[in-house]
Formats: sequence, C-alpha cells, structure tokens
Amino acid sequence: MDWVELVVALIVILLSAELFTNGVEWVGETMGLSQGAVGSVLAAVGTALPETLLPLVAISVGHASGKSIGIGAILGAPFMLSTLAMFVLGVSVLIFARGGRRSTDLRGDRRVLLQDLGYFLAMYSLALLAGLWHVRWFKWLLAAALLAGYILYVKRHFESPTNEEEREAAGEIKPLYLLRWVGRLQRHPMENPTPPRTSLSILQSVLALGGIVGGARLFVDGVETISRTFNVPPLAIALLLAPLATELPEKFNSVIWVRHRKDTLALGNITGAMVFQSSFPVTIGLLLTPWRFTGPGTLDELVAAVVALVAGAVLWITLLLRGRLGARLLLLQGILYVGYVTFVLVRI
Repeated sequence: MDWVELVVALIVILLSAELFTNGVEWVGETMGLSQGAVGSVLAAVGTALPETLLPLVAISVGHASGKSIGIGAILGAPFMLSTLAMFVLGVSVLIFARGGRRSTDLRGDRRVLLQDLGYFLAMYSLALLAGLWHVRWFKWLLAAALLAGYILYVKRHFESPTNEEEREAAGEIKPLYLLRWVGRLQRHPMENPTPPRTSLSILQSVLALGGIVGGARLFVDGVETISRTFNVPPLAIALLLAPLATELPEKFNSVIWVRHRKDTLALGNITGAMVFQSSFPVTIGLLLTPWRFTGPGTLDELVAAVVALVAGAVLWITLLLRGRLGARLLLLQGILYVGYVTFVLVRI
C-alpha cells in the first residue's frame, strides 16, 4: 500500500497540472493575450507547477524529512533533464532516422539553445557554490539574483527578433476540460465552438491548483512512509523518483516534436525547463532549507549537482563547436544517469 499511495499522488499531480495548463491557456486566450504570452508564459507556468509546488509543500508540511524530500526534488529535476531526458530524445531520433526519414543530428536554433544552456550553467553553478559556501547573506543575495536572472531570460525570449520555438509550437488550444465534462454529463458533447467564459477557465485553474497541492502532500507522506519501512533515505527517493514523475512525462512531447523535425521545440522544451529549475525551485531551497552540500549525509546532493553541470557543459560545448547535437552524443548523457543511480543504490 505504501507504493500505491505514492503512485496515486503522482497521478493526481500530473492530471491536475494538465487541467491547470488547459485552464490558464484559456484565461490568456479570453483576455486577449498574445500567443507568445499564452504559450511561453502561462503554459510554462502550468507545466512547471508540480516541480515548484512539490518541494514547497514538502518543506512546509513535511515532518523531520520534509526538507530532505524538498532538496531531493529540487536537485533531481536538473539532473534528470540533462541526462535521462536527453537520452530519451537521442533514442527517439535514432528510431525516427531509420530509412532516411530524418537526420540523426538535431538542428535546433543554435542561438536559442546556447542561451538556454548558458543561463542554466551560470545559475546552477552559483547554486552549487551556495551549497559549499555557507554564508547566509550570499544565499539571500543569490536567491534575488536567480529570480532576476530568470526574468531577464524571459525578457530576452520575448525580445528575440525570430522565435523559432513559437513558430513551431503554433496551434489551437484544447477545449476546456470542464465544459467537456459538463457536456458528457448532459449527453451532448461540447467542442468549444466559442471560447468559454473566463470565470469557468479560472474555476478549472483553481480546482487544478488544489489538486496539485493535495497530490504533493500525499507524495510527501508516501515518501516518508516508504523511507521508514525500507530504511531508505527520503532524499534518495525524492531525488530519483520525483523528477521522473513530474518532469519526464511532459518531456515526451519532445519525442513527438523530433518525429516532425521540430528540433528547436524538442530541445528547447528540455533546456528551457533546465533554466527554470535552476531559478525558482533553487530559490525555494536557498531560502527555506539549510542548502548544504558539505558534511555528513550530503554527498548524494553534491554529486547530483555536479553531474547535472557536467552534462549541461557537454551539451553547451558541443553546440558551440558543432552548432548542432548528434543523437549518439545524447545517448552518452544516459550513461551519466545510470552511473549516478548506481552510485546512489550502492550507497543505500
């Protein structure tokens, strides 16, 4: 039953995130916001909510292990994105390239991807430094700098003269789920011939937000129970399991995009998430947890952060020198993931 609770919690989080994203997209649409603002800001907020709220809930309502679960979830996301998510993308490219259907190289917008990876490496390196240099004022200053850095990143994204990601992502918003459910109950399905009322979109978003918070609370309780039952550090469970559930499913969108040769969108879906994960969630860790990577019991955190930086640096250097990423290089990122998982399991 321990694992059932954990699985149920993760399903609740993911379904609620989908509802929230759909709701806020319609809020932006009915309020007349630009497609760029709807897709790159509101939708991004929706998909990032689980990764942000899960550690926040763990830290605020968790018991003795709450801070460990929170730190594990914060550090696990950049690590998973830069290793396992890239590996999955590499495998997908090789499969779709069979028979000459596409190249084995991902030819995304070099400028956009270098910018993403550059921001990630800079901000995450500072976060690692804060975990090694335990000066309180530096952590507060860095927290403000990370938020300012992400705002600058978004600003540069919108001011870009050409936005390949937005061009590739152009499409219609899915009908509002709340209206579709009402239609099924009334036995006449609705397909949103006209935009739904803003109040309904807001209601769906608020209900979904409650679902994410409730699922996160259930996840924290489940991790604590499993940790006590099997005598496994809660940080290790959160570090490996939380990002697999909150990050990897939505990154499978990248698999669909590489199939259609939308390489900028496929890679940017991952690198953009890496930038976000090195700013807002890390800020939560800096302000609300000890955020220490030195001393007893902190080796797992330190190694995870270092591996994520190494993986990101490999991608950045390759893009800088070659201008594109090869599928076989992305397969090597999976070796870093397997190596770290083995390291954690051996220590347990």
